[in-house]
Amino acid sequence: MMASTPRMPVKHVHGLPPGSNYSLCSMAPGNFTHGLMGVNLQMDKNTTYMLWSTIVAVCLIVIIARLIQGGVSLLRHLFNLNSDHVQQAYWARNGSNAWPWLKKRLVYAPLFKKRHNRNFQLGRLNMGTLPSRFHTLLLTLYILSNIVYCCFLNYNTCNKTAVLAELRGRTGHLAFINMMPLMVFGGRNNLLIPLLRVSFDTFNIFHRWIGRLVAFEAIAHTIAWMAVKDIADRHVKQQSTMMLAFTGNPFLSWGLASLIAMLLILIQASSAIRHLAYETFLHLHQVLAILAFVGAAIHGHTGSLPMTNYIYVTIGLWFLERAARWWMIIYRNFGLGSSTRVTVEALPEACRVTYQLQRPWLMRPGCHVYAHFPTLTWSLSSHPFSIAWYDTKPATINSEKLPTTTVDLANTLPNRKDTTTITLIMSKKSGMTGKLHARALAAPSNTITMLGYIEGPYGGLESLHSYGTVVLFAGGVGITHQLSHVRDLLASYDGCTSAIQKIVLIWSVRTQDAFEWVQPWMTEILRMPHRREVLKILLFVTKPKHAGDVVSRSSQVQMFGGRCKPGRIVEEQFEKRKGAMAVTVCGPGAFADEVRGAVRERVEEGVVDFQEESFSW
Repeated sequence: MMASTPRMPVKHVHGLPPGSNYSLCSMAPGNFTHGLMGVNLQMDKNTTYMLWSTIVAVCLIVIIARLIQGGVSLLRHLFNLNSDHVQQAYWARNGSNAWPWLKKRLVYAPLFKKRHNRNFQLGRLNMGTLPSRFHTLLLTLYILSNIVYCCFLNYNTCNKTAVLAELRGRTGHLAFINMMPLMVFGGRNNLLIPLLRVSFDTFNIFHRWIGRLVAFEAIAHTIAWMAVKDIADRHVKQQSTMMLAFTGNPFLSWGLASLIAMLLILIQASSAIRHLAYETFLHLHQVLAILAFVGAAIHGHTGSLPMTNYIYVTIGLWFLERAARWWMIIYRNFGLGSSTRVTVEALPEACRVTYQLQRPWLMRPGCHVYAHFPTLTWSLSSHPFSIAWYDTKPATINSEKLPTTTVDLANTLPNRKDTTTITLIMSKKSGMTGKLHARALAAPSNTITMLGYIEGPYGGLESLHSYGTVVLFAGGVGITHQLSHVRDLLASYDGCTSAIQKIVLIWSVRTQDAFEWVQPWMTEILRMPHRREVLKILLFVTKPKHAGDVVSRSSQVQMFGGRCKPGRIVEEQFEKRKGAMAVTVCGPGAFADEVRGAVRERVEEGVVDFQEESFSW
């Protein structure tokens, strides 16, 4: 007897009943153009678990690192309360070589030599910034993992069309899954921000790159389907019916609509276009994002795709985040029969904007808010601004006048709330800030009162109370971020609630006109108790109108003409530091990169931490 030819095992194909005699080898290419035929659902589920495991693992590593940092900061804070610089000397030295080595070469390091937040310019076009070395490492690992998952296919099948079908399913599945972190990372009320103590600006970087990843996975998904469709048409020897397939087919039509929205986002979210007209970009971006999510949801629902629930959850999270924003606006700005009052004062190249809020809040140093002016712009756009100053005044009544009506009685002291005001400095640019400055400048007293709201507060994640020396760099309007820290540190020194022994504020401006922006608050700071013992202010005027105007008021408040040199200042303050040292910066990208580079040169020589406040967009 002749030996029988061994038969290949029949692999069950999704979409056919178990026990079917059909296999991938015997199927015509047309079977793979629709539904889940050829899609490896089990492997798709495995990639989901692996993707989420990666994100969770990174979050856990960051949480552990933050807990260790927080524990060290707490111990340093407690041990250094009411101690002098001699007693703080122990905390000025590095306890190991590993963490300083990582800070210099990974955590604080730009991608290459120096440039991080300094924008690339192509003529007048802003081409964006580079992520840091640590951010690049995380993004590279995440993107590479997605590529590996897409390429992990069954190449041994005898029907090569099935490989394309599996690729189509895998790329579509990953695009759906990645939409969730895409949405979460782009939200201002992202719960991971306070949990990981990672800034919104950092999450915004991840948001942009994951958005590009989703778009490219959607493109690959479409190309794989087109390839299968083309093979199927040629198999039956007919002309291409690719375009006709979309007619009367909501599954394909809404998938195409979602893809087109993603492609438009990919183009209009490029840095050059984004910076040309930011408000137009923002609203078009939101409309296209809604179309992309809704299109994907309908695409998944009509096709009964198993990953559709992820889109539903993503859309639900988007609504919750938006609801949180609106609740914050309503709660902060509206009371019974009243709303927030905004006073705008025109200053040289800027506006001083003061909000009298309806409810008090607990202010943290380094916070920022988003400002809304519904009567100034046609849109509901908002812009981030650091809180320069805040005051909470107790309610008062006229003690000489007794209440004579029920209204007067309702307004007596026990029923009245404290008044909270916050003030922002808005540097005059094009768009909203330019319109605001022009309107205030046209008023008789250069001051107007108008309708406006704020959303926030956000940020203020880091405390500087555990450091003996704090060096604060500000460039231009970045002084608003640093003023709240100076005020808080001086108050904590007076109340013996921090380890602070030395504060150095460095402010670089183009002309002396900028001093008017913060003149009333700087005067108040200079009058605070024990200010002379700990605070030193260095002012740099890069383009003074007259050389004779650059005059130092005292040894504690010094003024210089020319550019600030962060490297020299950090070196000098590091040599004279008292205890652990923190360096913070808020200003233009090139200025911040100079400060970052100066800190990196010193991290292996002693305890010096770096913090940067930036609003890259």
